[in-house]
This record gives sequence, structure tokens and C-alpha cells, in this order.
Amino acid sequence: MQKRSDSSEASRWRKAVQRAVSLPRIALALGISTVGGIIFNWLTLPLPWMLGPIVFVTVAALLRLPIAPPAPVRPYVVVVIGVMLGSGFSPAILNHLGDWLLSLGMLAVYLFVSALFVIPYYRYVGRFDPVTAYFAGTPGGLNEMTFIGRDMGGDDRRIALAHASRIIIVVFLMAAWFRLTVDYDPAGRASAGTPFSVIPATDLFVLAAAGVVGFFLGLKLRLPAPTLVGPMLVSAFIHLGGVTHSPPPSELIVVAQIFLGTIVGCRFVGVRPGLIGRSILLSLGATLIMLSITMLFAVSFHAWFGQSLEQVLLAYAPGGLAEMSLVALAMNAEIAYVAVHHMVRITLVVAAAPVAFTLLKRWKRKKASDGDTE
Repeated sequence: MQKRSDSSEASRWRKAVQRAVSLPRIALALGISTVGGIIFNWLTLPLPWMLGPIVFVTVAALLRLPIAPPAPVRPYVVVVIGVMLGSGFSPAILNHLGDWLLSLGMLAVYLFVSALFVIPYYRYVGRFDPVTAYFAGTPGGLNEMTFIGRDMGGDDRRIALAHASRIIIVVFLMAAWFRLTVDYDPAGRASAGTPFSVIPATDLFVLAAAGVVGFFLGLKLRLPAPTLVGPMLVSAFIHLGGVTHSPPPSELIVVAQIFLGTIVGCRFVGVRPGLIGRSILLSLGATLIMLSITMLFAVSFHAWFGQSLEQVLLAYAPGGLAEMSLVALAMNAEIAYVAVHHMVRITLVVAAAPVAFTLLKRWKRKKASDGDTE
């Protein structure tokens, strides 16, 4: 009995020492991450507060700097991202959905066709394992696919690299395209989000309650990526109901992205530089495949949808919700149309990708089992 007590005490002591040693490493990682976000934001690069930290912390990891991720706070940080995604659903959107049903329905077909080409590309050209190839090739959001893919057993470092590279490539290629056609200037983008000081105290309370309720509801219902999907669903419900029209404070969103970018960047501690370079090259090929399919759908169906070619390109392009919406703003496109399509894309992928993956895995097991019995 005494030995067991001594062993337990020693274990607690080791964990306390490890935490104490990790704090300076975590602080250094967050400091590097913040500098990366500031520089990316100053350079007006896409998703600066997420991709800046990922790039800078990844470089720090490759340089073998003494950094560590703030991993314990991850479940709570993704709550902010979930509430932010849900805040994009407003009552005004419901008035336009009838006009966009055909376009939104074909978006699901587009996602299926893209996955049909890109997942095998990562599986057989990239030689990724099946789980990693599936979530790297499914055109969802960077955060969502990284966290869900990790929970399903995939390599979150490769998944994160694939989606981070995809977003950067899509935004820059789309910016170049529209600069040539409608004089779009990516440096002239607006700043997204609502400052803390502008949001009423009652709305702040409602948003906080949505995050807390969604956090526990997601865990209770065992949703995929529960601390992300739960808050997103609750936030969407209260925004569609008109309880609040406010998004989470922009400062909080920036902090959440810095923490998440730090955590993702720290995944590359001990990773060979060659792996990172290879992943980016693979992502370039995958992105060109997706953009080719995007162009095919836009050219074939934009008149059928009653939309311009440019608007369908923006709505279907596999870039980030915020960045594609800002490009739409800069070129005087219908922002709601573009934003709704990207929100539906993210929602469809977050909700359907884990379910489809589970069903596919069961089908393969059944097929293998049937083959063994013959």
C-alpha cells in the first residue's frame, strides 16, 4: 500500500515537473506564433492569424527550437471557432435559400466529384494511408479536417499541410484570375470580425452560453469533433432564431487562431523538411485538380443557376470562407451567395465526411470478410 502511494506521488511529481519545464517552451511557441500572425497580417496574406502561426512555428520546429504546443487548451479554443462558424447563419439567409437550392444541391455533387478524384490522388500518388488521404482530399476547412482527421486516426500534420497549402494556393490563384478580369486587388481587403467593444454585453453572454452548451452537448451526443461541431450547431440555431446577430469578438477569434496555429505548427517537431516540401507539392497537384473541377462546374451550370460565372467560381472554389467572401466583397459580387455556399460546404463536409468514412470502412471490412468466406 505504501509503495503504491509512493509511486502515485512520484508520478504526480514528474507530471508537475514536466508542466513546469513545458511552460517556457509553450510561451516561446506562442510568441513566435504571434509574430507570424502579425507579419502575415501586415503583408495582407490569406488567413494571417492561422497560417502565419503555422508557418513560423513550423520553421521553428524544423530549426529545433525548444517549443511545445499549448495542447491542454485545444478543446476549449476550438469552441470559439465553432461559435464563429455558426454565427454565419442569419434569418435573412432563409429568404434567399429558395433561389439558391439548385446551386446548393449541385455543390454537394461538386464535393462528391472532387473527393472522387482528389482522395485517390493522395492515396496512390501521395501514398498516404487511407485515413489521411480521405481527410486530406476532402475539401473542408483547415481546422475541421485537421481535427476530425486526427480523431479518426489520420496524420494531422499531413492533413494540416494539405489544407493550409490548398487555401493559400486557391486564394492567390483566384486573386490573380480576378485581378486580370475585374482588377481585384488582394491588398485592398477589408478586415473581418466585430470588435469586443461593439458587441452588446447581452450578446456576449448569449455567445458564451452557446459555446458552453455546445461544448457539453457535442460531448454528450458523441458528435464528430464534438467541441467544434456542438458549439457550431448551437450557434447556428440561436443566429437563425434571431436571438443574436453578433459573431464572436474578432479579438477572441484572433487569439483562438493563434493558439490553434501554434498547436498545428508544433505537430512538425521532429519532422523532416523533405516531408513538408513533398506535402506542399502534392497539395499543389490536388488543388489544381479541384480548381479544374470548379471551373468545369461554373462554366457548365452558371446560367442554369441564374448567376454569373465569377460568382459560381467564388462560391465553389475550395478556399476559405472568410477569404472567398472578402474577394467577393472586393469585386462587388453577391457576398451572401458566396458565403452561404462556403458555409454549406463546410457544414456538409464536417457532418458527412466522418459518417461517410465510417460507412466506407465498414463496407470494406464486410467485403474483405465475404472474400475470406468464399
